[in-house]
Amino acid sequence: MTERTLGRLAEESWDRFDDHDSIFYEGVWHRSHALAVRARRMSGGFAEAGIRPGDRVAVMMANSPEVPLVYQALWAAGAVVTPVVFLVGQEELRHILLDSGASAIVTSPELADDVRAAGVDLPVYADTAELERAAERGPASRDPGDLAALMYTGGTTGRAKGVMLSHGGLWHVAKDAFDLSHQEGRNRALVPVPLSHAYGLIVTVASMHASEPQQAVLMRWFDPKAFLRLAAEQHVQYGTVVPAMVHLLLAEPLETYELPDLAYLTCGAAPLGRAALEEFERRLPGVRILEGYGLTETSAVTTFNPPGRRRAGSVGLPLAGYTITIRDRAGEAVETGDVGEICVAGESLMLGYWGEHEPDPEGTALVGDELRTGDLGCVDDDGYLYVVDRKKDLIIRGGFNVFPRDVEDALDRHPDVVMSGVVGRPDPRVGEEVVAFVQLRPGATVTAEELIGWARERVGRVKYPREVRFVDSVPVTSVLKLDRKALRSRLG
Repeated sequence: MTERTLGRLAEESWDRFDDHDSIFYEGVWHRSHALAVRARRMSGGFAEAGIRPGDRVAVMMANSPEVPLVYQALWAAGAVVTPVVFLVGQEELRHILLDSGASAIVTSPELADDVRAAGVDLPVYADTAELERAAERGPASRDPGDLAALMYTGGTTGRAKGVMLSHGGLWHVAKDAFDLSHQEGRNRALVPVPLSHAYGLIVTVASMHASEPQQAVLMRWFDPKAFLRLAAEQHVQYGTVVPAMVHLLLAEPLETYELPDLAYLTCGAAPLGRAALEEFERRLPGVRILEGYGLTETSAVTTFNPPGRRRAGSVGLPLAGYTITIRDRAGEAVETGDVGEICVAGESLMLGYWGEHEPDPEGTALVGDELRTGDLGCVDDDGYLYVVDRKKDLIIRGGFNVFPRDVEDALDRHPDVVMSGVVGRPDPRVGEEVVAFVQLRPGATVTAEELIGWARERVGRVKYPREVRFVDSVPVTSVLKLDRKALRSRLG
């Protein structure tokens, strides 16, 4: 059995296949063996710079071929990768660098001034070329239980906290995810998701488990028109998306693009509304959306819908190493089909949170050997998981539970709606009132009153929004999740 660590996995993946086109980025194909040499040299460069096993090194870069190389080089050097989404503000960046005790930060040239402005005294590598001048270096010996990645949660509900992920946990989750999703002969992917997010990180590691040469068409950042153009021009066979990307793609003339090779899109990071899934597949009948579910705390993936066994509306079956239990507020397991908190057990869970943090009874927490996710859902008779909503986002109106996703799904079915976001506003009479923020398509004529009536017909008298506010765009986080915190701040 090989050493199940990420530095060793990268080395094995480079040696597994003959030289081939590996990453297409901004008009250029990068060859696999040349990328391997660069990563080995970077590893030597980190070692020469004094980076030692266990050191945390922040990586704040826009998507580029260098991002996975930096990850692989750091793992080979025995260091801990600390990804930072390049859209974070200076205050959050400063918090991550200080909280993690980062020994250095690797960034893109255009982000170097922002990094230095955070005011943290540590080495800044704004060009990987200086690291690549070193001699090639093989992977340092590490243990599967050692820390491989320190990933900071988005901080949309408070100060971001570091999630400790092990080499073995990421190795196994990535292997199971690849085995569940891979279809022989389909090896060209379109990747617009941020590689600094848990979703993008696990996509990177999963590719290192490939059983045939893989090709990635990498986007610096997501743009719906560029996504469709690249999918057509590069004959991609599958892609990685998040729900907000699906909504933006639906605003484009999908039917005008020739996409005979595109078979499926994996969708994660947040649940996708049933209406968006159905409209997308109606307009591109040859493409299936395969939803998955996971948290940073579960090494990014917990469940997935395998090709050919997709169950629409579900986020799929548990990966091989995970067990899911649905529990009520008292912590007791509920009956099949009943809604409760999604709880996950398995050896690939996080090692814990970095440093000290106040427990959050409504949030994600490790209780013994089980992760209480803070998400509400249910499991059907065949073991498929359905995510209903976050416990924190639940609206209680007049004593009745209102799940924002139910209301959003109804509003998103209206032909004039691009995307909606629903939150609760404190109300002295009913406790919380349902408020919807709605982004309309260009030229739309629907009124707020008409949308309220539309929703009432579909979700009933309790759940429908009493107030609809039109916005130019529904706010999303730096990793394109619906930002309910930003919506609540607009309630006044």
